[in-house]
Amino acid sequence: MPAHGHDAGSSLLGWLLPALVLPAAVGAYLLLARRARHRNPALGWSRWRTAWFLTGIVLLGAALLPPVASFAHDFRGHMAQHMLIGMYAPLALVLAAPVTLLLRTLPAARGRQLTAVLHSPPARVIAHPVVALALSAGSLAALYFTPLYNATMGNPGAHWLLHAHFLLSGCLFAYVIAGPDPAPSRPGAPARLVCLGVAIAAHAVIAQLMYGGFWVDIHAPISQVQEGAEIMYYGGDIAELLLAAALVATWRPDSRRRVAGDLPASRRSAASA
Repeated sequence: MPAHGHDAGSSLLGWLLPALVLPAAVGAYLLLARRARHRNPALGWSRWRTAWFLTGIVLLGAALLPPVASFAHDFRGHMAQHMLIGMYAPLALVLAAPVTLLLRTLPAARGRQLTAVLHSPPARVIAHPVVALALSAGSLAALYFTPLYNATMGNPGAHWLLHAHFLLSGCLFAYVIAGPDPAPSRPGAPARLVCLGVAIAAHAVIAQLMYGGFWVDIHAPISQVQEGAEIMYYGGDIAELLLAAALVATWRPDSRRRVAGDLPASRRSAASA
């Protein structure tokens, strides 16, 4: 019988990778935050942003290290990992505004290069809410309604690629919906709320189909699949409500409209011209 992906991922080597990478990420972020405060003491760097980053790293550690990682051979453990890696940790990491931190600390030439990448046509396509929605919620249907999930369980490399997809797609969706970092193709708040509503509905439908055993292709006991579906249903709802709260908290009216609205009527037309 082939080695189970989760068993391989929960071995000493599998624990060693996140145990080394996550502290290194914390050290890099804290170093950049210190540099940002020293470079511009008046502007500084928000301690709340730092706290959000540390929260995201803690959530990733909780998902990738024991005891959750040891329990991930069970479908319920897999789903708990999915929630932490793909929904909760990404929201916290995105609220840490890592792109803004990089732009404040990179040399001017490197900052211009990063800005050019963010405004490039491929970045505009990837950072569109519809694309982010397809990569995040849409991939769940491919994972659980095809043999893909079972294939990843027998392949440690595919298992880690699945984790990477959960994290990156989750960060992308949180970024385009409620991220404080600049996004070149981010639409207005109403359009983002619609995309978030579609994501909530998609998660609910997938969880309900999974619970009822319709079209799912998951080699696990029925009780595990049903309890995993419940974790996805309720855990996803909580994560998406937090994302909606972040959208409301980070939303700002268009500054040009706000300034024009504050001008006298005689000057408003000149400002809009």
